[in-house]
Amino acid sequence: MNVDLEDLRAFVATAEMRSFRAASDNMNLSQPALTRRIQKLEAVLGVPLLERTTRRVFLTAVGRDFLPRAKRLLDDLETSLLSVREIAERRSGLVSIACIPTAANYFLPDVMGQFAAEYPAIRFRILDAGANRVLQSVISREVDFGITLLGENEPEVTFEPLIKEPFYLACRRDHALAERDQVSWAEVAQNRLITVGRSSGNRLIMDLALADEEIRLNPYYEVQHLSTSLGMVEAGLGIAALPRMSLPADPHPFIAAIPLVQPTVSRTVGIVRVPKSTLSPAAEQFHTMLLSRWRRDR
Repeated sequence: MNVDLEDLRAFVATAEMRSFRAASDNMNLSQPALTRRIQKLEAVLGVPLLERTTRRVFLTAVGRDFLPRAKRLLDDLETSLLSVREIAERRSGLVSIACIPTAANYFLPDVMGQFAAEYPAIRFRILDAGANRVLQSVISREVDFGITLLGENEPEVTFEPLIKEPFYLACRRDHALAERDQVSWAEVAQNRLITVGRSSGNRLIMDLALADEEIRLNPYYEVQHLSTSLGMVEAGLGIAALPRMSLPADPHPFIAAIPLVQPTVSRTVGIVRVPKSTLSPAAEQFHTMLLSRWRRDR
């Protein structure tokens, strides 16, 4: 099968930007030339990868499955074309990480800053996504490793615990619960609650822990991201149960954080990797630094 790398790059650019015009500008190609490249790739593969309307570009089912593979192929090729000596000495390379957004915001920037100071030529690709997406990206080897709260019972990966953090109540400082030293989950269930959806790993942890206590959460608002629920709390729309890492690190002028008890619910965040997988020297070095820094700062 004769696949042109520039055809792959044309497909990836168009799929990510969802626009033939933007992709053609990015690749310094005319739109007809870009279209021909994608059509040629589809002809070689024997399946359509993109669907185009008058306004937007959509991936077909096959295109959605092929996109991460194509990106990984291009990334691997780019890395392999670098000097072997430079990679071995960690002077250049690519580190690909999938990470849940709370951990990405909380910890990655400092460690990446330290790493960049020592290895300025090494590039990063960060996939900040939900816990399930992080896990799947590791299993499919789209990334070198992941940081997530799922994987302890997943046979296809190893899970290395890093930090165990409890859930807190987040409410406005003018809320009736704001001055409490601790709040029970039963009291939380009686208030206007903001939670993440049932597909979220955090929601699964809460539901399983509360099931034994016969406490059922009945959210008034349901969102997809913890940061969204925090913004809604600040706006006075309700209260939220959030892992400690997702709350502001410094005292917030409008939001109070209070420990949740009866029961104490916590989540474990850790590193997931494919067993016996060999990381690139750059990824291995960053993995080592990440472990050292995280455990030192706990």
